[in-house]
Amino acid sequence: METLAMHISNGIINGPVAAAFAAFALAALAFCVARGRQDLDDRLAPMAGLVAAFIFAVQMLNFPIFTGAVSGHLLGGALAAMLVGPWVGALCVAVVLIVQALVFGDGGVAMLGLNITNMAVIGTAVGYLLIALLLRVLPRNPGGLAATAFVASVVSVLIASQGFVLQYWLGGTTDVGSSLGGLAGTMAVAHLLIGIGEGLITATTVVTVAKVRPDLVYALRGLRTPAAAPVPAAGGLR
Repeated sequence: METLAMHISNGIINGPVAAAFAAFALAALAFCVARGRQDLDDRLAPMAGLVAAFIFAVQMLNFPIFTGAVSGHLLGGALAAMLVGPWVGALCVAVVLIVQALVFGDGGVAMLGLNITNMAVIGTAVGYLLIALLLRVLPRNPGGLAATAFVASVVSVLIASQGFVLQYWLGGTTDVGSSLGGLAGTMAVAHLLIGIGEGLITATTVVTVAKVRPDLVYALRGLRTPAAAPVPAAGGLR
């Protein structure tokens, strides 16, 4: 069951595929650094540190899936995207993954490119795309924010889990005891439950921050509703 974890261990994927995704992850993070510099200001810089620390701390809390043979934890892509934006958010998640691999052995060092691609790049990108879409149709009140955070979290976790299925199809080295379709289904079901847990944590966190300091929620600052066209004064234009 260890092979079904999002933190891919060394040896699960072969060297060439791991190297290819390492190059992709490095290019993606370099792009995030370039774009993230445009967003950094006096509010976002310290908030990024807090978000990374919070994701790191919450990821230490595992909750059981099914009979307890598999456990899940928050990935943090949607949470980071909502609070600090997609570019800085992806960097926050990547930093957490690097520290976990180097210090705690959570995920193989040789597999960092794979893990960063799935959780930092795919998870954050999918989460932010959904956030940008939902906040254009849902009200920007606590209920709308909670619904947005929940849906973005669930879907981003599901898509990120399928990133592992693609990677395993390209270069898997271990026997998971099922076909590729079976692996995809097992990952989807397990991570649907993980996503629900993550959605509840993300919604609670974002709504709590928004109630106290809405200016610290990137999604509320970066995604503004288009201004209405000015209405001419009665009697004609001046």
